[in-house]
Amino acid sequence: MVNAKQDMDNVNKEDWEERAAALSSLISPFIEGEYIDSGSEASFTKYNPADGEVLHQLPEGAQQDVDKAVASARRAFEDRRWQGLPLSERKTILLTLADLIEANSQEIALLDAIEVGKPINDALSIDLPLSVGIVRYCAESVDKIFGQSSFVDDSSLAVVTRSPRGVIAGSIGWNFPTVLAVQKIAPALATGNSLVLKPSELSSLSALRIGELAIEAGVPAGVLNIVPGIGATVGNALALHHDVDMISFTGSSATGKRIMQAAGASNMKRLLLECGGKSANIVFPDFEDLDAVAQGVFGRMFWNQGQVCTAGTRLIVHNSIKARLIDKLAQIIEALRPGHPLDPDANFGPLISKLQMDKVLAYVDHGRSHGASLVYGGRPILEESGGYYVEPTIFDEVTSDMVIAREEIFGPVLSVMGFDTVSEAMRLANATDYGLSATVWTTDVSRMHEVMRSLRVGELSINACPRPSAGAAFGSLPLEPHRQSGFGVESGGQGLLSYTALTSVQIHTQRS
Repeated sequence: MVNAKQDMDNVNKEDWEERAAALSSLISPFIEGEYIDSGSEASFTKYNPADGEVLHQLPEGAQQDVDKAVASARRAFEDRRWQGLPLSERKTILLTLADLIEANSQEIALLDAIEVGKPINDALSIDLPLSVGIVRYCAESVDKIFGQSSFVDDSSLAVVTRSPRGVIAGSIGWNFPTVLAVQKIAPALATGNSLVLKPSELSSLSALRIGELAIEAGVPAGVLNIVPGIGATVGNALALHHDVDMISFTGSSATGKRIMQAAGASNMKRLLLECGGKSANIVFPDFEDLDAVAQGVFGRMFWNQGQVCTAGTRLIVHNSIKARLIDKLAQIIEALRPGHPLDPDANFGPLISKLQMDKVLAYVDHGRSHGASLVYGGRPILEESGGYYVEPTIFDEVTSDMVIAREEIFGPVLSVMGFDTVSEAMRLANATDYGLSATVWTTDVSRMHEVMRSLRVGELSINACPRPSAGAAFGSLPLEPHRQSGFGVESGGQGLLSYTALTSVQIHTQRS
């Protein structure tokens, strides 16, 4: 275990590589608090995003893996080994888990950097503190979830209780492995459920490590089971399983729709879906500090190489300032330091896979050939490394009917559109099938109110594009995606309630 409080000033790329070589890459189902052999003989090859070399292989997963995990979670739920604990004890265990994640943050950050290509400093300074904060928030909420009661008359009491839903299946994407894992684990366990977690086949290691730490923290075996594997096998089996009470999913809208179909075809399990986005970043001319806007737009768009569901992929900017803002963005990109994820000096890494790189470059070619003006980037970089690096890309003169403006690219490709009136800006912003998030830059309070009423999104930032660690509100504010970005409420106190079921009780204390 690496001490998270160790001074990082003198840790270089070679030090990180030495630590990486010493890490375990065991990937198999983690059920009843221990690793077991998968029932699958087929394997999936995971390649290193930084150099294209084979990183490891993992089982594709099998129906029997899922059946074992769900049966274990069901036993743990029914015998009340977790939900039956005093709230104070459950809270203490989850706080201990947060402490253990924090103490092992360098190791976990290293796992994410290796598998995803995330710059190690981003993983350490953003992902891990955020993950620890989410677990602590949920832990502190354990004893603050209440039902309701009301006296109906002198002999009757109406009570509404909240109880855990049962066996939850969590399925997560690959772009923020640790953050997404705890976003499923912490609220599910805080509310007394059992959880079967399926990490992405592209990023399984940190979720499995957190599973080990949960056992160390005191979470009873069987309460948290982790089944790695591919979506077509493990994910589909969970979606169709008749003994899963709820699915909490983070990933693409296409997969979310398939989960909805599977839930309906099986046992009508409850769903919480946080899916894709095509978020707008809207800049009005009254916000005069274009340097601040450029920094905010850049961070919202190109952080994590654009592989973020809330990335501000559509820049909708007033025509009077559009050219100047594009120039400032280009200057910021010029100062980027793309490089190996384990190089502490690098602040821009590779994409997750060759498949993703090819997909992003295909979108670039499509934009170029369908009338958009390529003003920056649009090509592979660091090709000698063998890694999957794509230069930050800016298209101008984009229209809402273009593919690059409609579809989620999940890469560093920004589409710029100009406007002259507020109504035009709102029309452009809402011209999408998605409704996850948006950002607006204006100092006009009346205009703020207007865009708050007009934008069809679940999350709105005004005059800031903060990375999650920049504000304590992230993880404590609820998010309800609109339209094809999903449905249900995740995060915050209201998000915790998504993992509970309501029961209405009428108590009559005497005969009439």
